[in-house]
Amino acid sequence: MPPLKLEVFEAPSRQGGDQTVVMDGAAIEEARLQSYETGYAAGWEDATVASQDEQTRIGSELANNLQQMAFTFQEARTHVLKSIQPVLTQLCTQLLPPLAQGVLAPVVLETIMPLIDDLAETPVHVVLNPAARPAVERLLSQAAGLPLVIVEEPTLGEGQVYLRLGDVEHRVDLDHAVAALTTAVHDFFEYSEKDGADG
Repeated sequence: MPPLKLEVFEAPSRQGGDQTVVMDGAAIEEARLQSYETGYAAGWEDATVASQDEQTRIGSELANNLQQMAFTFQEARTHVLKSIQPVLTQLCTQLLPPLAQGVLAPVVLETIMPLIDDLAETPVHVVLNPAARPAVERLLSQAAGLPLVIVEEPTLGEGQVYLRLGDVEHRVDLDHAVAALTTAVHDFFEYSEKDGADG
């Protein structure tokens, strides 16, 4: 039986002999420190990259959550506004006009009272809608001693009264106040709907 030959995998040496590296203790310590610093720097860099990645992820999640909260808030706001719009509209169109008519007479009296000092014997002309006359006349008759001339003017609204004293004229216009409030409520809801559609 022929002898077994094994293949050799070693690279042939250029100088033909074993090379042995001899280092003193200081060189070994320096090499050890250098490898430690290299490893530490690599670890620090990995930690920094991992921290930046984590901050980016957290920032992205926070932005996403804030966007969802804003959307939820906008939905809730729109829902609340749609719920109260009919109530406010009804308040402006059905409750305020009769309420304004009910307070017209006290407002007229309140406007006349500061004029009493200037009156002397000059009568105050109260120009009003015929429908408002009974309530205004009833209240003004309680302020005895006021020289009044009541003039009916059908073109005036039921919440409008003009008080004339000589050349001075005062206007009480609760119809305008109610209309301005109704317009403001309408404009608010119209703006809110546009804002909700755009936002």
